Amino acid sequence: MSDDRYITLAHGNGGRFMRELIADIFTRHLANPQLDTGADAAALSLPPGEVMITTDGFTVQPLEFPGGDIGSLAVHGTVNDLAVAGAIPVYLTLNALIEEGLEFAQLDRIVASMARAARECGVRVVAGDTKVLRRGEGGGLYLATTGVGMRQPGLRLGLDRIGAGDAVLVSGPVGDHGTAVLLAREEFGLKGNLASDAASVLPLAQALWELPGLRFMRDPTRGGLVTVMHDIANATGMTVRLREAAVPLQPPVRGICDMLGYDPLYLACEGRAVAVIGAEDAPRALDIWRALPEGAAAAIIGHIGGAGSQVILETDIGGERLLHELEDDPLPRIC
Repeated sequence: MSDDRYITLAHGNGGRFMRELIADIFTRHLANPQLDTGADAAALSLPPGEVMITTDGFTVQPLEFPGGDIGSLAVHGTVNDLAVAGAIPVYLTLNALIEEGLEFAQLDRIVASMARAARECGVRVVAGDTKVLRRGEGGGLYLATTGVGMRQPGLRLGLDRIGAGDAVLVSGPVGDHGTAVLLAREEFGLKGNLASDAASVLPLAQALWELPGLRFMRDPTRGGLVTVMHDIANATGMTVRLREAAVPLQPPVRGICDMLGYDPLYLACEGRAVAVIGAEDAPRALDIWRALPEGAAAAIIGHIGGAGSQVILETDIGGERLLHELEDDPLPRIC
């Protein structure tokens, strides 16, 4: 193995190799006026509004998959957490845990992808750190991010605002990301060209912020759509009722899940938004989303029902199925 092609432990020792790694890859792609790699902290200017902060970690395997990679996923995942909370993302920090033996070329592609995603989302990486793990102690590359955004005064979204009769909307087909990563691993002898839905949901979120009936938003990542529904049921003490026929699914997702016994309602999305909206504003919200390219397949998929912290699926054949809270991890390391 040639040292000039692969990350070595020396690239994490604080010396010349680490300085060159940061300069040649991270600074080259992520450079901006706030990113001073010679400082221990960044000075930031914040626009008016309420400061919102979120943090996340990313361990997806493989590191590159159809529709994205761990770099763009880290940006989108952090931006999306801010967006569904009602905030405009402004800044990111980045921690990169790199396994000894990772190819420089792959790391360069991933950081370049991260930089493109950040530019598209209008955010800047303003601080960061790198560590090198011994071979066998990591999955090639782990990323951890913190995001800072600004929420407009008066905009309040939360589980506590949800009430009986509210409608549940999703911005597009569910389960795409989880299924795409599964296919990229080429397990079970399966291959396919399904792309992850990984993308920013900021345009979707912003489009609904002015609706007076908007109660709550969430991006259905780990645990998928059902996990968000259980968050709602547990927080409100009310039943969430979903209509199976209304939940959008792409045919490849449905086919792979039928073949392998997965339930797509539990599989991760990385570019979808779920919204809970007062019934009177739900049709307007649906029209707004469907007018956007990111929300062309949006649907009203259910409503908040009576008492009882449970999630019920009204099936295609007219029956009902209780959707239990996720316990096992059907697809580890998908985000």
